[in-house]
Amino acid sequence: MRDWQESGKAMSGHSAAYNQARQRLPFSVVAQSGDRIFDQLMAQMADLDTPGSRRAFLFDGTSMRMASSPAVVENFPRASNQHGESHWPVIRVLVAHDLQTGLAMRPQWGPMYGPEAVSEQRLLESAIERLPPNATVVGDCNFGVFSVVWTATQKGYPVLLRLTADRARSLAKEPLQDGMDRHRIWKASDWDRKSHPDLPPQACVSGRLIVHQVQPDDGSEPFLIYLFTTLPDSVEELLKLYGQRWLIETDLRTLKSQLRMEQLSCATPEMAAKEIVMGVAAYNLVRAVITLAAQQSGLPPRQYSFTRASRIVQSFAPKIANATSPQEAKRHYDRMMYYLQQARLPRRKRKPYPREVWGKPATYPKRKT
Repeated sequence: MRDWQESGKAMSGHSAAYNQARQRLPFSVVAQSGDRIFDQLMAQMADLDTPGSRRAFLFDGTSMRMASSPAVVENFPRASNQHGESHWPVIRVLVAHDLQTGLAMRPQWGPMYGPEAVSEQRLLESAIERLPPNATVVGDCNFGVFSVVWTATQKGYPVLLRLTADRARSLAKEPLQDGMDRHRIWKASDWDRKSHPDLPPQACVSGRLIVHQVQPDDGSEPFLIYLFTTLPDSVEELLKLYGQRWLIETDLRTLKSQLRMEQLSCATPEMAAKEIVMGVAAYNLVRAVITLAAQQSGLPPRQYSFTRASRIVQSFAPKIANATSPQEAKRHYDRMMYYLQQARLPRRKRKPYPREVWGKPATYPKRKT
């Protein structure tokens, strides 16, 4: 860069050198960089935890479309139905986000279709070792299976998972009623051993089965919720903790919409993997700035708008980077934090609209021959 500046030549608009450089960059370096950013930010944000609170991570899975190239299609097959194959290859991605700050661990992914398709439970079992120590695993009924509970407890992580009615009924050995809080020994079934032949013969997990009636915020009919946990907390605290699981849905929406990760653009599997890791790294940096603003205001980081915060960071980051002195950089940083304090989410007093499904579009009539 110094030689180019001294020569006085005009900058080339050709992006081949940048493209070649990012392709030569090993994925291991990208993955280690993403993990290091996450670990350091989690260590710095540990002071935000309220005394007596638990560090919980929300798990959920999603799918992303990929570029339709031969190399990608070979590793991530397309979806197919009675009408044929789709155009876009699909990748299944598992994410884990910190409940308090929203910081995201490096995702785990695999093919969603084809002979090598991997489930969300398998992805969780592969990614759980990268969780911070003593983090509580929180997931919906898709993760309320024995293999997830067994893997988490063997790694030293407590769980709070929702169960389906059939699985809760099988575990309870009695009719399910509101207010149940029973200690149960969850043993591996024949189906669990068939799908996980590496399970020990006496594999079992000791925990609590909780059945409680909850009232949705939208005013719909109350229903029973079934939870399995290895935590000793009260039922009220556990219900409050699981009630915040919905935050992972908004985090996924942010990753897909604000960071444009719903459609990956790279044409090779390795470059797509780098795109995912660096997208989450950028997300974590914005979350870190939001957490710093929350430290100044005393509000929870989740009460700030990620969209507004990301726009503010994009506006001030070049000014801070190009500052000619530490005093000028500090002045831009203070202005950025001032505007971040105004990026709080509004307090909505009205009830949310009920969830509805859009109608299917009308089909065109068949051409007459």
